[in-house]
Amino acid sequence: MKRRLLLSSLAVLVAFSSTPTAVFAFEFTPNYVISDAEMTDAASMTRAQIQAFLDAYGTLGSRSFEDVDGTTKPSAQIIFDAANRNRISPKVILVTLQKEQSLVDDTSPKQSQLDWAMGYGICDSCNHETEAAQRFKGFAKQVNSATLQFGEGYMADLAAFGKTIAGFGPGVSVAVDDIVLTPANNATAALYTYTPHTHGNQNFSKLWQRWFTHDYPDGTLLQNVEDGGVWLIQYGMRRPITSRAALLTRFNEKSIVPVTSTSLAVFPTGRAISLPNYSLLRSPRGTVYLLVDDTLRGFVSREAMRSVGLNPEDALEVSLEDIAAYKEGPPITSDSVYPQGALLQDVKTGGVFFVENGSKAPIMSREILNTKFTSLKIQPAEAGELDAYPTVAPVPFPEGTLIGETGKSDVYVISNGERLPIPNGETFLSYGWSWDRVIKTNERSVAIHPLGEPIQAVAADEPNDTQSL
Repeated sequence: MKRRLLLSSLAVLVAFSSTPTAVFAFEFTPNYVISDAEMTDAASMTRAQIQAFLDAYGTLGSRSFEDVDGTTKPSAQIIFDAANRNRISPKVILVTLQKEQSLVDDTSPKQSQLDWAMGYGICDSCNHETEAAQRFKGFAKQVNSATLQFGEGYMADLAAFGKTIAGFGPGVSVAVDDIVLTPANNATAALYTYTPHTHGNQNFSKLWQRWFTHDYPDGTLLQNVEDGGVWLIQYGMRRPITSRAALLTRFNEKSIVPVTSTSLAVFPTGRAISLPNYSLLRSPRGTVYLLVDDTLRGFVSREAMRSVGLNPEDALEVSLEDIAAYKEGPPITSDSVYPQGALLQDVKTGGVFFVENGSKAPIMSREILNTKFTSLKIQPAEAGELDAYPTVAPVPFPEGTLIGETGKSDVYVISNGERLPIPNGETFLSYGWSWDRVIKTNERSVAIHPLGEPIQAVAADEPNDTQSL
C-alpha cells in the first residue's frame, strides 16, 4: 500500500522523523455519523489545505473545471468556494467525492466519474442518462448542487420542521435496509437522506474517521467543543473528568485540545475521574484513605493522619463502588515521610527535589517545575536533610505536554513517560495543537523521557472503498 505524507505550505515545520505506521481502528455507529458542527464547518480547511490533501492522493488536485459562474478554476478552488458559499464543510465534500466515485485517490478517473462526482441527481430508480439529471452533469455542478442540497435543503428543513423531505430527523425512527435507524442529530439525518443506505454511510464514516480523526496518544486531554466536557485519553479509552477540582489537581489545563464529538466517539468510554488528587476518603468500613493519582493509601491510625497535617473529620464519605477501581498502595504511618509530596530546595546548591514517600526526585529544569507543580510551594531544606532520602528518577513532564529542546526544531508529545516525535507541521496542526503550547527546555529535561515511536502522521492510506449508493 502506497503511503505519502501531506506536506503543508506552512512557513514553520517541525523536523521530520522516520515515517510512522498509521494505525486505524474503525467503529461505525449507524445512528451517529458526524456532528452537526462538523457538517457545517465551512472553515475547517483552507484552500491550500484542500489542495495539499488532493495532491497527496490522486490526480484530482491537478485538474481544473468550469465552475458554476462560467470561469475555469482548479478543483481545490471549486471545492473551497462551494463549501463557503453553501456553508458545508469541505471535508464532507472530499469524503463524498471518494464515497461516490473514488475520485480522491483515483490516479486516472474516467470522464463519467468526473461528470457525476458527488453522485448527485442519481437515485436507485434512475441513472445519469435520464434527461432530468443532465442539468447536474459536470464536476463543479455536482459539487455545488450537492452542497446546496445539504445546506439549503436538508439542514434548512431539519431546522424548520425537524425532519427532511425523506422523513429522516433526530429521534425519528426509520427502517433502512435491515435495521431501524434513529438519527441522533441533523447531520446524520441529512447524510441518510442523501444516501438512504447503511453501507454508503458506513463508507462515509470509515473515510471520515481515517482522514479526519486521530488516535490521540495516552495522556492527551480532549475537550468536546459542543458540550465542554473534558476527557483524558488513557489506555486507549476516554475517561471523563467530572469535576473541575479533579482537573486542576491532576492535570495542566493548558494542555487541553479542543475536538469534536466524532473525534471522541472513536474511543471507548472508561472510568470517570471525579475525585481531586490527594482527596481524603472514608470507606463504608471506616478506613480513611489518601488518594494519590489512582492509588489509595490507608492511614493506620488517627495519629498517622494528624502527623501529616490532615484532620480525620475532613474525610469525604464514599461508597465501595466509588473506590473499587483504585488500586491499594502501602499504608501511611506516623513515620511516613511526605505522603502528599513536597518541593524541597537544597539551600547550598539551589537544586529542587520532589520528595514523596521518603525518596527524592530531582527536577531538571524550571520548565518542569512550572508545568508539573503549579500549587506546591518550595521549602528550603536544612543542611543534610536531603541526604537522608535516596534519589530516584528525575521528575518528568506531565502527560500530554508538548516539548522541544531550546535551539532545535524537533517537537515531541509526552505519553506514558515517553517523548513521541511529531513528524511534521501538518500533523502537528491536524491534532489541534498550537505552536505557543510547545515548551522549550534544556537537553537534560528532554532526554529523561525515553524516545518512543512517532505519532501517527497525516498519511495517505489509499483506501480501497469503491463508489457506493
